[in-house]
Amino acid sequence: MKALKISPLLRGLSFDGEKGDIVVYKSLIDYAELTCTADELVEKFEKGMRSVMVEGVGGFLLGEDYDDAANGTTDVAKVSGRAGVVNNKVCVVTGGAQGFGEGIVRELIKNGALVFIADMNVGGAKKLAIELNKQEGRTVAFGISVNVTDEKSVKKMVDEIVKTVGGIDLFISNAGVLKAGSVKEMSLKDFEFVTDVNYIGFFLCTKYVAPVMETMNQPQGNYYTDIVSISSKSALEGSNKNAAYAGSKFGSVGLVQSFAKELVVDNTKVNTVCPGNFFDGPLWSDPERGLFVQYLNTGKVPGAETVEDVKRHYEAQVPMNRGCDGEDVTKAILYSVEQKYETGQAIPVTGGQVMLN
Repeated sequence: MKALKISPLLRGLSFDGEKGDIVVYKSLIDYAELTCTADELVEKFEKGMRSVMVEGVGGFLLGEDYDDAANGTTDVAKVSGRAGVVNNKVCVVTGGAQGFGEGIVRELIKNGALVFIADMNVGGAKKLAIELNKQEGRTVAFGISVNVTDEKSVKKMVDEIVKTVGGIDLFISNAGVLKAGSVKEMSLKDFEFVTDVNYIGFFLCTKYVAPVMETMNQPQGNYYTDIVSISSKSALEGSNKNAAYAGSKFGSVGLVQSFAKELVVDNTKVNTVCPGNFFDGPLWSDPERGLFVQYLNTGKVPGAETVEDVKRHYEAQVPMNRGCDGEDVTKAILYSVEQKYETGQAIPVTGGQVMLN
């Protein structure tokens, strides 16, 4: 048995009814409360143990949060109830260095989570992590590289997270791209680019995250974990001259429902949040590649002559007269985590723009 299997197993063995300990892998530690073989681990481990040496594998340090585990301290604040939905839980946000992803990361940190900011822009992810760690005075975030369309990259990301903290409690598949254009004119290359990130990327992430969550659940059988896809209101209704994006998001809802039915046996819940438009983020407001510019150039908004005209057009379609933001989305994520009796759902957060019946 390798460290990548033992770390999530230890999280499961230390499960306290809400979460397992953070587990930091070291090739060697000078002492250990327990020394055993991999085969003896389940039988000999006792809750409250802070250090374990597994013969032929290495050492494992346990604690309430990363700093407590790595440094042997007990300084972390204890939080329970609704305030503790993600407190000291390991969360991962793909596409977390900017846009909706950054907003979600910041809100999760406010709620006490330990967050891996996973992004192709690893420099931006690490910069944000440094800022958040300094702000909180503890290790609350890590920046990590990932290309969700590359299977080796996704596996490497998951392996690094497991070695660093032992497992994953909440995985948020947020990375997404958009290419607007008429079906009469869009290139196959652009269509495949959108599908690869928004649809196949979610599949690859789930493929490698789900087995980790399964291992965490095995020792006690009541360790709930969550996978949440950040979709779009375009997953709930079609989008004119935006078929590649809407199609990929509709498809991701099918994946959510199918994964939910399969992974429920591991107590892994799979849901999706379908936000409205984040007008202030780079997806919409980037002056060169943002949707406002794309929609202006493709003539999607009749009569629009400026980017501001396009923005006002879309704001006017929202009953609450504003775009969605990271706080709005995170509240829906926290609901999906706290609600143990729901899986396979598409949760709209659209300001009333899309109303389900």
